Amino acid sequence: MSTGLARAALRAHRPAFIGTAVAALFAATVVSASTMVLRSTSTSGLPAATRHRLTESGVGEIATVLLIGSVYMSIFVVASTMGTAVVQQHRELALVRSIGARPRQVRRAVAGQALAASVPAALAGFVLGGVLARVWFTGMAEHGLVPAEVPFRFSWLALPVCVGVAVVTSALAAVLSALRFSLLRPARALAEATAGRRGLGRLRAPLGLLAVAGAVALSVLLSRQDAAEASEGAFLVLILFCVGAGLLGPRLIGPAAWLVSAAVGRLGGASARLAMVNVRSQPRRFSAAVVPLLLVVGFGVTKIAMHTTAEHHTGSAGTTGEVWMDYMGTGLYAGFAAIASANTLAMISFERRRDLALLRVVGSQRRQVRAMAAWEAVVVAGTALLVGGAIALATLAPILSTAFGSAVPYLPGAVVAGIAAGTLLLTLAATGLPVASVLRRRAITVVSGT
Repeated sequence: MSTGLARAALRAHRPAFIGTAVAALFAATVVSASTMVLRSTSTSGLPAATRHRLTESGVGEIATVLLIGSVYMSIFVVASTMGTAVVQQHRELALVRSIGARPRQVRRAVAGQALAASVPAALAGFVLGGVLARVWFTGMAEHGLVPAEVPFRFSWLALPVCVGVAVVTSALAAVLSALRFSLLRPARALAEATAGRRGLGRLRAPLGLLAVAGAVALSVLLSRQDAAEASEGAFLVLILFCVGAGLLGPRLIGPAAWLVSAAVGRLGGASARLAMVNVRSQPRRFSAAVVPLLLVVGFGVTKIAMHTTAEHHTGSAGTTGEVWMDYMGTGLYAGFAAIASANTLAMISFERRRDLALLRVVGSQRRQVRAMAAWEAVVVAGTALLVGGAIALATLAPILSTAFGSAVPYLPGAVVAGIAAGTLLLTLAATGLPVASVLRRRAITVVSGT
């Protein structure tokens, strides 16, 4: 029965599990590339003179930080995406529980779905990561970070790392997302699937508060260290803030979305006000859309501001090779987070296809539905910029205080405008394309599910 449930859910929620596979694919690619770059910058088996030059460049330490960051981010994104996919099928899980399915059968079904989506993705990501790692390593050699005589090393060690991050994380996230729900009485499960769950849960809220408190405490501690140590620890501060935002979800993002949606409601017409109502009535759905986007804004602003502020105060952003390596890693993280964010937004938009079709059935015009979706994208982008910017400022404060005596970063207007425009365009595209796809079909056909 579990296999049948898994297959039925994959058919009924195909966009969600395509989204899960995409997240696992890019997670595996980033982790594979980072692992192979770390292996290639290892000093083992090299002549003494080459080992000394490689150690002096510090590229091995940078590669280690990049690998740790890619693993953290991949686990975060894959777990978030898989959790969203399972939540989207709560109604079906409640129905099968009402006809006699046991809790363990439900958990096996979602675990089967996770494996079906993540195993092929992990294998493909391992191969793609090898290609990306070679390009990355070549760039490092061209910028003088790696001696020319150091060869690129393809590493099979990346395969179990990819499987552990993409497959194990997907399966655990699926089971944990379904655990509580599978234990509810069928009637209560069906009611919760229809109305949504209130509250964050006994474990999620304390863990979220602990992550935020840990980030604040570490930030204060780093403000008392020298600039080099503060810079090394800033990445962990950023990760903790993002994890805390993800766990606290609606409780943290909801108020920010409320403020942004209030501004949107005043700027636009009826479509904007409808978008504002949608955002406020479904905080969980929109927090799931905002959280991956926080990674794009948080990582991008933090890394860019570190170099622009340094150049503003000292006239130099740093050593050319190390600056290139930092921007390369930031581009990799931000690109991965952007894909994950677009992926989650598309999953949520596809899942709402019946709601959008109902608006058409009751008389809304296509342009009105498109306008509503566009305003919702504006709210999502604005909320991500607000919260992500706050996280970046909190992360940067100890570094800038110790290095330059001021916690305020310097960001050129063009950079700020570029980040804001990129975030908005990403949300508009990821939301608009699925909505356009739904609007091309007859509304009554979408509502009836045929």
